[in-house]
Amino acid sequence: MSKRPSLLERAAEVYDFASGLPMADAPAPIAAEPAAAPVLAPERPRPVAARPAPAAPPVRRHVPVSAPARSIEVDPDAMAAAGLLVPDAPGGSLAEELRLVKRRLLASVDARIARGDDRARVVLIASGQPGEGKTFMALNLALSIAAEQERSVLLIDGDNAKPELLARMGVAEEGPGFLDSLADPRLDPESLVLGTDIPRLSVLPAGRKDRNIPEYFASARMPELITRLCEADPSRIILIDSSPALAASATGVLAQHAGQTLVVVKADTTAEADLKETLDLLSGCDELALVLNSTAFQVGGRRFGKYEEYR
Repeated sequence: MSKRPSLLERAAEVYDFASGLPMADAPAPIAAEPAAAPVLAPERPRPVAARPAPAAPPVRRHVPVSAPARSIEVDPDAMAAAGLLVPDAPGGSLAEELRLVKRRLLASVDARIARGDDRARVVLIASGQPGEGKTFMALNLALSIAAEQERSVLLIDGDNAKPELLARMGVAEEGPGFLDSLADPRLDPESLVLGTDIPRLSVLPAGRKDRNIPEYFASARMPELITRLCEADPSRIILIDSSPALAASATGVLAQHAGQTLVVVKADTTAEADLKETLDLLSGCDELALVLNSTAFQVGGRRFGKYEEYR
């Protein structure tokens, strides 16, 4: 019986191990001399494309316009009695609260202008019920904006049923105004604007009484009037003090012409159901914000008012 080949012998029959070994008579390989490294000219630095400098934010300058045809002098004592900001008076918590609301509002206005919104500078001030502070907010916000060096503000009395703006500023005379210009297309609305002795603040009174106010606000004349008032002063912010939304349907119509609407909510007074209905009535404006009025003092907390976006 023949002896079985070993594992190595069987593997040798399959694999040629000798092929991987150097042959005895083969000449030893001669190592080639390394080729000389080519002499290269110093590489010139490649030009790097400069990044464009970030666009500088537009500088907003107050554009002077012709002086209003009529001018009024406000009564600082009457304004102080009404709880309003008084120019050149020492600052307080109210002034700081209004600055916070103003900054948020102006930032929103500028953002909408950048998106090409022609109505961005038109702001409606509204509330659901009377007595929630919309006129108080409209006047104080207008006074705060007038303190800006590169803005002006036009305050329109859009509450024809109960106009109060001039009375709270201590001014008795009103004369023709907002509704007169809507009723008579021959009237230039800018000619009815009242200048004041407060720099950069002007007022457009409510004007005539009429039972068809919502129809005037819904007329084709209304956007023409708004455009005229905006074009008269490119630095102008237009604030419209409206009637309470739950008391007059005209407010919902006005909201359709505003870039944004501030809804004044009185703390511990405004009912949730009223607020929901008010927001629904003002839904013609695509940007609504809530301003909380009459907040109680909180120990250890900030005493500033609140401004919240509602979408």
